[in-house]
Amino acid sequence: MSFVRRAATVLAATTALTAGLALPALAHVTIQPGSAEQGGFTKVAFRVPNERDDASTTTIEVTFPADHPLAFVSVKPVPGWKVKVTEGKLPTPVKTQYGELKEAVTKVVWSGGKIEPGQFQEFEVSMGQLPTDTEQLVFPTKQTYSSGEVVDWSEAPKTDGSEAEHPAPLLKLTPATGDDAHGAAPSTAPASAAPSVAPAEPAAPAAAAGTTDGTARLLGGAGLAVGVIGVVVGALGLRRRPNA
Repeated sequence: MSFVRRAATVLAATTALTAGLALPALAHVTIQPGSAEQGGFTKVAFRVPNERDDASTTTIEVTFPADHPLAFVSVKPVPGWKVKVTEGKLPTPVKTQYGELKEAVTKVVWSGGKIEPGQFQEFEVSMGQLPTDTEQLVFPTKQTYSSGEVVDWSEAPKTDGSEAEHPAPLLKLTPATGDDAHGAAPSTAPASAAPSVAPAEPAAPAAAAGTTDGTARLLGGAGLAVGVIGVVVGALGLRRRPNA
């Protein structure tokens, strides 16, 4: 019994430790989804949780990468929040398939709203064309609370794989695959449309088979009735036959 109790205690402690280590990671400012294809366009959401019990988040400031500028950036309105998109000249113009890019979005700021304790908010952004010469984009973010505290989520990923204390939102870029490599809109027609309709055609033969079977049963029943009538008539005939 003592062994079982010790095992239960160790399991409980391990679970608590694991939960304790996981909770801070869930509270970080992150990008959802965390990956996109190189060379295409994507829509992401900056997910911002409130980490304080006594203050609300009132301002979110996201800095866009200058080393890999994005030619097209648009934001989705968030009820109760004002958004300001700032563009600036690039230190060095960047050549893209749309021409030479001299200016790009450098910062997006959401303000005027509130993320209360125990809540989170998502701020959606559509952007592209994503670069093809890097495997990730880093978006340093500042989170301001109603108490005046500013949390700077700007630490780059560590080379040893461990997590930084205040990691910057990170978008991983994967090699493009298929016809959507350059952000082309995929077809909205479902791939399984033809197979889903095809099985409906055998309905007519099925109905015919049912009709044939019903007809056979009807004829069989009629024949049986005729046979019974014949037997009855024969029996009556024998009973009425005079004795020799």
